[in-house]
Amino acid sequence: MVKKPSKRKTQKSKRINPHKSFKRSYREDYKRETQVPGVMAHIFKSFGMIFKNWKLFLPLLIIVVVLNALLVGIMDQDNYAQYQEVLDETSLQVAGGDIGNVAKAGLLLISTVSTGGLSGESSEAATVFGVLIFLIIWLVTIFLLRHILAGHKVKLRDGLYNAMTPLISTFLVLIVALIQCIPIFLLIIVYSAAVQTEFLATPFYALVFFIFAMLMIILSAYLLSSSLIALVAVSAPGLYPLRALRTASDLMMGRRVKFILRLLALVIMLAILWMLIMLPLILFDMWMKQFEWAAGIPFIPICLTTMTCFTGMYVTVYLYMYYRWMLDA
Repeated sequence: MVKKPSKRKTQKSKRINPHKSFKRSYREDYKRETQVPGVMAHIFKSFGMIFKNWKLFLPLLIIVVVLNALLVGIMDQDNYAQYQEVLDETSLQVAGGDIGNVAKAGLLLISTVSTGGLSGESSEAATVFGVLIFLIIWLVTIFLLRHILAGHKVKLRDGLYNAMTPLISTFLVLIVALIQCIPIFLLIIVYSAAVQTEFLATPFYALVFFIFAMLMIILSAYLLSSSLIALVAVSAPGLYPLRALRTASDLMMGRRVKFILRLLALVIMLAILWMLIMLPLILFDMWMKQFEWAAGIPFIPICLTTMTCFTGMYVTVYLYMYYRWMLDA
C-alpha cells in the first residue's frame, strides 16, 4: 500500500526554491518574468483608482483625518510658528533676509517633516492610536480595492464594518517587518555614535562605514520586500500570518530587484507630490498670516495631517495593485 504524502510535505514541495545548497544557481533557473505595467503607468493607475472611486476614498480620508486629530493630535500651531521664526532669523543671519518665499516654504516643509512635527505630542497612547489608524487605512483600502476589482458594488460602510477582521494577523506581520528593520535601526545607532566620536573624519573609516551601511540597507530591503507583500496577502480571508509570509516570499522570488526599484520610484513620486501640493499651501498660509484673524488657524498642521493620511492610502493602493498583477502573471 502506497503511503500518501502528508499535507505539510505537499505544501513544502509546492514552494518555489530555485537555489540548492552547494550547487550553482543559474539565472535562467530563477528569472521570473512579470507582465505588469511600467512604473509610470503603475503610478498613474494607482491615482486613477483613487480618483475614479472618490466617493469611497474621500469619506475614508475625512474619517481617518478626524480620528488622527482626535486620538493622535496634530502639530501645534505655536510650534509651527516657532519653525517660521527660526527660519526667518536664520535667513537674516545667513543671507541678509534675501531668501525668497518659495525657498522659505521649501525649507519649512523639509524641517517640519524631517523633525517629526507632523503630529502633536508624542506619547505611548498616541503611538498606539497612530498604529491603529494606519491599520484602519491599510485594511479598509484593501477591502474596498478587492471588491472594486472584482466588480462588486461596495460601500464604505461595508469596509469599516468588515475590513478589520484580519487585524491581529496584519499586526503580527507588521511586527515581523519591524524586526526585519533592525539592521536599519542598528545603522542609525552606529551613525549617531560615529558622528559624536568623529569616527567618519578619517577617509578609511568613512569607507568602512559606507560599506557597512550599504550591507545593512541591502539586507533590510531584501527582507522587507516580501514582508510588504505579506502585509497585503494577509488581508485575504482565512490566510494566517506565517502562510502569508511564505506566499509572499514565493511571489517575490526572482522579482525583488524590480519591486525595490518600484518602491524607489514611489518614494521619489511622493516627494514630488508633497512639494507640488504643500509648497503652494505654505505660501498661501504665509500670505494669510498677515491678517490678525488668521494667526491662530492651524491651516498647515491640518494640511500636513491630511497629506500623511492620503499618502498612506495611496501607498496601499500602489502595493495592492502590484500584488494583484503578480497573482495574475
